[in-house]
Parts: sequence; C-alpha cells; structure tokens
Amino acid sequence: MSIDRENPARPAELVGTVRATAPDAVAPVVRDLHRRFHDWSRQPLTERLAALGAVADALDRRTPELATLLARETGKPINDCRGEIGFSAAYLRWIRDNAEQVLNGSAADDAQGRMTLTPKPFGVVAAITPWNAPIILAALKFGPALAAGNAVVLKPSPLAPLTITAVAELLPCAAVVHGGPDTVLALVGHPLVAKVAFTGGEQAGRSIAAAAGRALTPLVLELGGNDPAVLLDDFHLTDADYERLVLASFATAGQVCMAAKRIYLPEARLDEFVDAYTAAAQRVLVVGDPLDAAVTMGPVATYAAAERVARLVADARAAGAVIIPLADAPTDTDGYFLDPILALHAPDHTDLVRTEQFGPAVPVLTYRTEQEVLARANDSDLGLAASVWSADEDRAFAFAAHIEAGFTFVNTHNRTGMSLRAPFGGTKRSGYGREYAEEGLREYVQTAVTHAPSAFRAGGTGTPAGAYPSIR
Repeated sequence: MSIDRENPARPAELVGTVRATAPDAVAPVVRDLHRRFHDWSRQPLTERLAALGAVADALDRRTPELATLLARETGKPINDCRGEIGFSAAYLRWIRDNAEQVLNGSAADDAQGRMTLTPKPFGVVAAITPWNAPIILAALKFGPALAAGNAVVLKPSPLAPLTITAVAELLPCAAVVHGGPDTVLALVGHPLVAKVAFTGGEQAGRSIAAAAGRALTPLVLELGGNDPAVLLDDFHLTDADYERLVLASFATAGQVCMAAKRIYLPEARLDEFVDAYTAAAQRVLVVGDPLDAAVTMGPVATYAAAERVARLVADARAAGAVIIPLADAPTDTDGYFLDPILALHAPDHTDLVRTEQFGPAVPVLTYRTEQEVLARANDSDLGLAASVWSADEDRAFAFAAHIEAGFTFVNTHNRTGMSLRAPFGGTKRSGYGREYAEEGLREYVQTAVTHAPSAFRAGGTGTPAGAYPSIR
C-alpha cells in the first residue's frame, strides 16, 4: 500500500509517493533500532553532537531542493520553507553548542556523601509529527533525542511524508515509518518504544496518550491552541508592527498551532485598528502559488480543511459577524485557496471564536476593561500561546502573568517571538512537556543516581539499621 501526496495548490499534481508501513511491520523497525541504540548511546557525547552539526550542514547544502519539495507537498510559501529548514539547522547547532551542560551530568563529594547524577537515554523514541511544519517539529524531537543517545523512529503525517523522509536519510540511528492511526498505535504500543513525542491535534493526542498509558510509556504532547492576542489600551503599533501581527495570524494560511487566532482590543480603538490592520494586510498578504517567491500565503492543506474554515466563517456571519476580506485568493485554480479575512463582532459563542480555526480567518473582539478581556482570553480549554501588546513593557509582563498559556509573547506573536533558549509547550488541553531550550533536552534523558552517604563511607559513624538519615 502506498501513500500519495498531492500538491494542495494544484491537486491534480502528484508530488510523490511513499510506501505505507503496515502495523505488523513496525515491530522489526523498532527492534532493529533498539539494537543500534546500544552502540549509538555508547559513543562519546562530543561525537553525537558533532554528528548533529553535520546534519545541520547537510540541511544548509540541500535547502533549495528540500524547500521546493516542502512547498509542493504542504502548500507553504517557498520562502517560509527555506526559513523552516534554516531554523531547523540553527536549532541542531544550538544543541551541538549547548547540550553538554545538560547531558554531562554532575557530581558532588562533600560532608553529606558522594553522589553522581547521570543523564541516561530512554532507548527508542517515537517522534510523531504533523504536516504544517514537518522539519522543525521533527528536529525538535530527533535533535535532543539523538544528542542524548536515543534512537528515533519518525512517523510523519501522510500530508507531508516526503521532505521528512529525505531529511531522515541524513540522521544517525533513525528510521521512518509511514501510515495512519493503526501504524501509530502499533508504534506507540510497542514494548521497546521507551518514549513518545507527539505534535498534532487533540483527537489524535488522546488516542496516543491512551495507548502510551496502557504501555506506561512517558510522553511529550504538544497539541492545538486557540491563542489570544490582547492589545491593551495603550498599544502603539507601527506599520511594521501591524505587518508582523498580520503574518502572526496568516502565515501558513493560519495553520500554525501558535498563530494569533483571536485578537482582542479596546472597544474605542476598533476603527483605528481595522484601518491600519487592513492596510498592512494589503501590503504583506499575497495569496497564490507557493513556488512564487512573492507569495506570502498559499492554500490550506486539504479540501476538507478549506470546507471547514469556510463553514466557520459562514456560521459567524450568520451570527452577526462582519466579514472583511484582506486579500484575494486566485480563482483560476482548483487549489485549496481561501481569502484571508477578519471577522468583526463575532459572538464569543461561535465556533470561529471558541475553537482552533486553523485557517485564514481571524475574529477581532472588543472589550471595555482589563478584567473582562483577561477572563475572555482565558475562557478556553486550550492554553498553548498568547501575546500581550502594550507601549509599557512592564505592564505587558504584569498582564501576561495572569494569562493561562504555556508561552506568552510580548509585542509580537508566532515565530517572530520564538527563541532557541525559551522552552515551548502548552497548558490545559494543549499538552504537556516542553520543547526547545534546556528543558527540551531534558525530556529525552532519565537521571540515574549513584549515592554513597557519608555515614557509610570510610570513617563514617553509620546509623542504626532501618533508621531514616539524619537531617542537617
């Protein structure tokens, strides 16, 4: 059985095909990696980190080829694809340059005794990734996992299987399996899979968490977000700020977990905001063929996704929302293109506001008091990211302290606000565990402790059998 991937900008165009991995074919892949893991984990840390640096160099060399393939299979603009691959390489170099302080462990030898803390790999890690940013979201898993000495099985989305398969060929101690839910569950439930990392939707996340729970396998889960952008009443945005806010919502046609999906602003400043925002959108939003370097927004990934977003917009309009088009999608194609829009005055109960729309449709919601907007911004089962915009940075940080999100940007949003040193992950139903930074490295090791209490070392006084240690 094969998995065919169409070009969402030209659905009649077959971009490529991969062979699906039957559920009963997963076990041999895992067993082989488990055998290889032992040799890989015994290599010196410096050699493992050097290998990741070599992968980064290979990504740089192959960026033109890989970016074109990524644009064709995902519909992401070519410049975004180049940026994603470059950022992935930068992250691998960050691991190369920073992992030793986390992965080398520590030791103490003092009046309390002698103790070593040794980070040890889990074994085989299953990395299950979505289609919308397949290279960086895979690198966030295989990078720290391989650095720590684990082996990695990559299971990419059927909507973006091609580029990550090419990247996997560059990796030491890694393999790729392809397939749907049955393949995923066979992978997650395998007894030699010692850790699972998943980025994707809540429904799939629940299924994976249940399977991992049955096997008592630890998880990192990064699920969806319905991320609010809150503009406080003193916000002052330049033209460049507005352009950045537009792309915070509409990059990758809005199909980004940490995109700005709800915009809140003071009621008295609505007209001013809409005029400036629409002018910025006209400057930066160009909808069209992802291979055109001038394009900044391509199609959504599938016909079903396009239908779903159109339905959310229609329902919001029926509930009283005013729809403002921001740019024109091409009409001379059967690609899955949508006009990017703002929805003004959409009631809070509409699905466009309450759910993760994952498309180029953003509600703009007004408020009167900070207490009101804080309650409404937090009124979600999801808590991945958020942003606060204010002319007073201290005020923004104080407000952000009350936002229920794993990551809050200040005066920016989405990828422009990311940092390799900043841990990223969700709260509430947006998942658990962290990626990036030192916390992302620690997700892929277990701390093994060796301890000789001072009481039982040479010259120690000992303690009565069965007694608790003395507390000093």
